[in-house]
Amino acid sequence: MTLCKRAIAGAATLAMTLMASAAWAETLVVTADRMVDVERGVYVTAPVVVITDGRIVSVGDRVPADLPTDAKRLDLPGLTLLPGLIDMHVHLGGTPYVAGFEALRFADDFEPILQVPHARATLMAGFTTVRNLGGPPFADVALRQAIDGGFVEGPRVIPAGVSFGATGGHCDHTGMPHAMEMRNEYNADSPDAARHSVREVRKYGAQVIKVCATGGVFSHNTEPGQQQMTEAELRAVADEAHMWGLKVAAHAHGTEGIKAAIRAGIDTIEHASLIDDEGIRLAREHGTWLSMDIYNTDFTQATGTEFGVTEDNLRKDREIAQAQRDNFRRAHDAGARMVFGSDAAIYPHGRNAEQFAVMVRYGMSPAEAIRAATWNASQALGREADVGAVSVGRYGDLIAVAGDPLADVTTLQTVPVVVKGGEVVKDAR
Repeated sequence: MTLCKRAIAGAATLAMTLMASAAWAETLVVTADRMVDVERGVYVTAPVVVITDGRIVSVGDRVPADLPTDAKRLDLPGLTLLPGLIDMHVHLGGTPYVAGFEALRFADDFEPILQVPHARATLMAGFTTVRNLGGPPFADVALRQAIDGGFVEGPRVIPAGVSFGATGGHCDHTGMPHAMEMRNEYNADSPDAARHSVREVRKYGAQVIKVCATGGVFSHNTEPGQQQMTEAELRAVADEAHMWGLKVAAHAHGTEGIKAAIRAGIDTIEHASLIDDEGIRLAREHGTWLSMDIYNTDFTQATGTEFGVTEDNLRKDREIAQAQRDNFRRAHDAGARMVFGSDAAIYPHGRNAEQFAVMVRYGMSPAEAIRAATWNASQALGREADVGAVSVGRYGDLIAVAGDPLADVTTLQTVPVVVKGGEVVKDAR
């Protein structure tokens, strides 16, 4: 066959493939009493959303006349539509019911297996996209592949692969004797090592980079306020990740570590518990997003040491809990950019939405709290074309709730209907 004939044959095959795809395209039409415009924080009456092959193709107030004859309908009278929610900070392999040194009683693959039911619980709670910021190395990459391949149910997972930081710091294996030789092989104790770790974790599937700039609450031999990576190391992480087109999240409770991470160009600051006025000003100037998990302390303090959390870790939690909530209010009042991040695993998966009420208690309007988990989160992810709003071109990720979420965010704690990519994955009306 000549080159010309091959080209003609190839074009014909492509055309037939496209025609077959169009013929087999799946269309879902969703209607409801109203829909939240998350950008403006207002309601749209009687929305009609059309999803074809997983993407939204039209949003209007009437059913298009040219719908395919086999289009499916999902009519939701009495309910309110919102885009699928986004949690910017989860640990799907973790569970609050096995904590501290108790985890050493379980086999290495215990947490990877737990990801599967946790992912499903998260999706059923209305969170159709999550950013997994640490866990068993690259288990979240495997989970993403399993979900995307249709093998298990779960949200869209943006995996960090493995989080890393300084030797002996929060992202390392601490609290063990020298004889056990437990360490994080991606520890970064210099700018060059930091660049190498970014390249390594990206190589194995990370879609976001997570570093630990300060000490933490649920680690041993670290204090939340301690800076544990230098500004030069953090800048090396940010520069390298951005060169590869990846965003960076920095675990940072402590005041100086927060500011170093912001100056270094980190995209989101996780926890930000002890942020001061200068840190808030820097976050505004740099356009840095703050992800502050201000709900989970209710669970940890209520359960105490029951599941293995050490008294020392509970002490650290008590010391920063109220400061973090007060600083959340101050950052919001000052106009800092904020996203929804729950740190799910510190409390049970599937209860993510319980944080909304705490965000409102500490200064946000219901519309702002919802925006943090939709519109804002999509911007922080760099995924404005895909998630975070009900608009043409984005994924057909929707939830429906009863009641008035713009007046009472606790309605988001009970989500009867979840649609992911145009597929109805939950209908519990």
